[in-house]
Amino acid sequence: MPGIVKNPVLRNVLLVLGSVSLILGIIGAFLPVLPTTPFVLLSAWCFLRSSDKAHAWLYRQPLFGKALTDWDRNKAISRRTKVVAITMILCSLCFMWWTVPNTYLVVSLTVVLLAVSVFIATRNEV
Repeated sequence: MPGIVKNPVLRNVLLVLGSVSLILGIIGAFLPVLPTTPFVLLSAWCFLRSSDKAHAWLYRQPLFGKALTDWDRNKAISRRTKVVAITMILCSLCFMWWTVPNTYLVVSLTVVLLAVSVFIATRNEV
């Protein structure tokens, strides 16, 4: 398991990146077009490399802690989390198809989001 980076500048950059990523993840929980999970996972990785205190804090949070622990220990996602994630992805797709006029962009994002949905659906369950 990687430890805290020794370079103080890189450590601070990772701490800021983790914080920004977490803020985007929280915003994504409320906006249908912004994903939550990738930002929270990026935050966990950044905090792991930059601050034991921030990393431990993230894992203690009721909204993210259990899912992060399940992923770390078992590479698994709970059934409820899968259903919520895929439902939100489908809502985002519907919203995009309805509101975004750029067909190339919508089709590209649809392919990516469908691939993410398949990835989520095929993970082990806890």
